[in-house]
Formats: sequence, structure tokens, C-alpha cells
Amino acid sequence: MAIFKVSKNKVEQIGLNLDGFGSEFELRDLFADNLEAILGVRFLVKEYQTTDGRIDTLGIDENNAPVIIEYKWKENEEIFAQGLFYLDWLLKNKKHFELLVERECGKGVKVSWEHPRVILVAQGFSRYVQAAVETVKNVELKSYSYYGKDTLQIENVFTPKILQRVVIKREQKTSIGHDEYSLEFHLNQTNLEVRKKVEQLRDFLLQLPEVEETTEQKSGITYKTTKSFTRLEFKKTWVQVLLREPNYKSDTKQLVRDVTAYHWGFLGMVKLNADIDIDYIYKLIKDSYESTL
Repeated sequence: MAIFKVSKNKVEQIGLNLDGFGSEFELRDLFADNLEAILGVRFLVKEYQTTDGRIDTLGIDENNAPVIIEYKWKENEEIFAQGLFYLDWLLKNKKHFELLVERECGKGVKVSWEHPRVILVAQGFSRYVQAAVETVKNVELKSYSYYGKDTLQIENVFTPKILQRVVIKREQKTSIGHDEYSLEFHLNQTNLEVRKKVEQLRDFLLQLPEVEETTEQKSGITYKTTKSFTRLEFKKTWVQVLLREPNYKSDTKQLVRDVTAYHWGFLGMVKLNADIDIDYIYKLIKDSYESTL
């Protein structure tokens, strides 16, 4: 991809710098120090010691899911197996991670183990890794390109579609529901009038460039670019619309409520009900979307 600098109606191409990072440690430290800005993940610790090796970076996302981040300076096929190895270790040692979250974030944050994530970051990935990653449900691939002396580009190479199951336990009887969390599952949680509003809003959002929709999660439907910018959480008669970066100046009706104390990763919330002006809600979400670009 060609990157250009524009000045006084003239363009100058910025060359690709294959040695933009002097080492893997520089790459790791830049991401770790700017984890929320780059990946939308809350930083917990880097170089986390396990019983067999060190995890490059550990974080927690806006859904309180654990996030493992592994980096490779160049293209390296070993990163895939390494990421899966550390995920296996983490799932066998959940208490270690929960204690880490309690220490760094406080006792009010409850870890969600429904969808732990592994993010692999490298300059590129071989066709073998890109084929293999489609067979697992937790691993994401992101490539980086360094241009000139101070321009970093991050590309989403692969994002999995997570299929989760509902498990219901009642006394001695255990049953597994085979309904996957899906668009239809979430829409069915609310009434018909609100559902129509959400469908209209969804049409608007999916027309925005670089937007990904994630429906396969219990919490609701999330929309993201490189970072999540809104999540829709469904109630019987309304939908809770969470905003990553609310623009209070454009909220002339003062509908947005500050939820910083309750939702890490999302700072504002507005209620979507049957009487709401959907164009106004879309405008609020679009402001949040633009903050992630």
C-alpha cells in the first residue's frame, strides 16, 4: 500500500521502512505503552512469566475477556503455535489471571472467560499460518508496516467468527442449548418496534468504511474498526447503546449518560427505544466511530 504525505497540494510518497523497529523488544514496548490506542485493549502487564516461557503482553478488552498479545519482528511461523501454547496455559491457570486483573483493575472487574483472545502481531504471515488460523476460534492476525521515521500502519489480516454455546444448569440436570449467539438471537430479546429501529441503525453502520460487526457474543452486538466504537445491549423494551468516545458537544438533546465508572472501554451510554430519533442516535455513534480512525 502506498502512503503519501500531502503538503500544499503536492504529494510525496513515504517509503516503507522494513527496519522501523530495531528489535522485537522495541515493537513490543511500543504496543504495550499504547495498547488501548492501537488495539483497544487495556494493558495489564508485559513479559508475564508462566511456568514455561513469558507472554509478551497480557490485557483485558471491553468485554472483560483476557487478551494475549504476541509479537514477531519479522514474519515468523512460530508465532501461531506460541500463541496457542500460551492460551492453553492461561485456560489452565485462570486464577493467576484473575488475581492479576484484581491487582491492576480492582475487585469490581469480573473476568469473562467466554471468549479469550490471542492477537498475533508481525510484519506478515505465511499462507500456512493464514490457513491454519481459520481452524481455531480465538486467534486474530494483525500485520504492521512502518513508513518513514514515524508512521505506523496496522492491518487486520484475520478476525475469527466466534461461535459460542449457551449452557444452562438447573440443580441435578444440565442441558446444552444449541442456539448460537447471533444477530437473530439478540434482535429477539427486544420488542418489534425497537427491533425495527435497530435494523435501520444497522443498515447505517454497515455502510461505514472498515466496520466489522460481531454478533457471536452474549453481551450484545459490537461494531469496531481497529477498536470497538459501539456495542448494542438488548433489553425487553429498549437497547443500551454504549459509546467508546461520546461527543458531548454534539449531544444537543443531552441523552448521553457518562458510564465511565461502570464500563471500561465505553465512556457513554444512550437508550434506544421505540420513540427515539434514529438519525440522532446514528450521529452520536458516528462521532464515536470517527474517534477510532
